[in-house]
Amino acid sequence: MTSNERVVVIGSGLAGVRLARRLGELGTPVTLIGEEEHRPYNRVLLAEVLAGRYSPEVIALPAPAELTRARVTGIDRAARTVVCADGSVIAYGRLVLATGSNPVLPPLRGLFTSGTADHELPEGVHAFRTLDDCLGLAEAVRPGVRAVVIGGGLLGVSAARALAVRGAQVVLAQQSERLMERQLDPAASKLLGRHLTDLGVEVHTECRVRDVRCVGGAVRSVEMADGYALDADLVVLACGVHPRTGLAQAAGLEVRKGVVVDDELRTSDPYIHAIGDCVQHAGTVYGLATPALEQADALAALLAGDTGSRYTGTRSLTRLTLTGPDSPFDLAAFGETEALPGDDVVQLTDATRGTYRKVVVRDDRLVGGVLVGELGTVGALARAWEGAEPLPSDGGPLLHLLTHDGGS
Repeated sequence: MTSNERVVVIGSGLAGVRLARRLGELGTPVTLIGEEEHRPYNRVLLAEVLAGRYSPEVIALPAPAELTRARVTGIDRAARTVVCADGSVIAYGRLVLATGSNPVLPPLRGLFTSGTADHELPEGVHAFRTLDDCLGLAEAVRPGVRAVVIGGGLLGVSAARALAVRGAQVVLAQQSERLMERQLDPAASKLLGRHLTDLGVEVHTECRVRDVRCVGGAVRSVEMADGYALDADLVVLACGVHPRTGLAQAAGLEVRKGVVVDDELRTSDPYIHAIGDCVQHAGTVYGLATPALEQADALAALLAGDTGSRYTGTRSLTRLTLTGPDSPFDLAAFGETEALPGDDVVQLTDATRGTYRKVVVRDDRLVGGVLVGELGTVGALARAWEGAEPLPSDGGPLLHLLTHDGGS
């Protein structure tokens, strides 16, 4: 085993761990570097830890044997080494950046306690990205605590539900006109809002937060753009994420929205690849688990000698299950959920059962859909969508897919 053969992976999230495990199974020497003190874990399940359904041990990932805990501070492309904060130097034959993403911290007045580069959030204000973020929130939440969640996307909705389940008085403030607007159409978003309201969450859309007010370094209230103030003991920032590209930029690699890679997941340096949330492939930054895992699998095959392995993009499906005191609320969305002029739309709503199913068909092909409630049809619809095959012209099989609950 020599350094020329070794693959070094920076980042121990879903993508990095998946790649390291696959390479290990294929007999390729690999070193995984992770900077968090915790065992590698499944970030997708953090909301379940916050809700108290899972312990941190349950969401741990089966990490490969050779895991180095260190923070990488630089890449020497000429020497093909990475430099760590403790002064250690690790040589690589191929380097893989799986550095993930950082939470977006909105430019709100009063948000930061200092003007330095290493400023800290005020007491009671939390990002929701890492296990440490999650554990800090879990320690702070208690029945009756007043919590304001800023952001009504997938992360904000999950955090609001988890806090409500723990007994907090939760207000969810979403700047755009509806919840999860990137994934859901208006009807599905309305059902989601109703479910959160039933859990006790106060939902406000088209609501912009402008100020976080603190007393003695601790948050006390959140002020809206219209001047209305919400008392708050906890504030959760769920305003999205952005690719973590600092190492790549400092090393002179091509970076746009993310680290730019080709179909071999190769950066502008032929000895450096990138996968996961930090990546921009064919103009797209996914920031989702499924593309990250598919990229890891494709790159593992390539680095293990399969020269034909390529990553050509992912057609992602979003699924979310919100547990409540009565029954869970399930939703799934894929592709284009909003119809264009000329598209055909098939839509079924059952108000009694609280279910909603809609698919969009363009040129006899299924291009997207959104499902709320009983999700037995998800598997069959997703397969029809991913296959991109023309649908029969009579529409019968499509209607069967929408009404048949055995396809998942």
